[in-house]
Amino acid sequence: MNTIQVYDPAMCCSSGVCGTEVDQALVDFSANVQWAAQQGATIERFNLANQPMAFVENPVVKDMLGRAGQNCLPMTLLDGALMLAGRYPTRDDLAKWAGIELQAEAVGATSGCCCAGGKCC
Repeated sequence: MNTIQVYDPAMCCSSGVCGTEVDQALVDFSANVQWAAQQGATIERFNLANQPMAFVENPVVKDMLGRAGQNCLPMTLLDGALMLAGRYPTRDDLAKWAGIELQAEAVGATSGCCCAGGKCC
């Protein structure tokens, strides 16, 4: 399975879901990471405030930071290749990169019908 690495901007904690004013994008992303991990995905996160050497030691991240500054964070790599910069990946992104098949989450979402047997009411 592929390895997904996310390089976060400096945050007060590892997930960024802390404090009194939590960014909804971080809440959503943290839930998506947890979901993907439960499906078997390998996801590593690095926080600039707590793990600055991880940013310096990765040539792709170091180069991008040198060219674009911290505005390129968060940055997502797949097996070392840059996939996203400046925003967090969606659940669909994580699933695609990790090879996870997304299932319809709502009853009838795939058929467009709500009645048993695939018949529309």
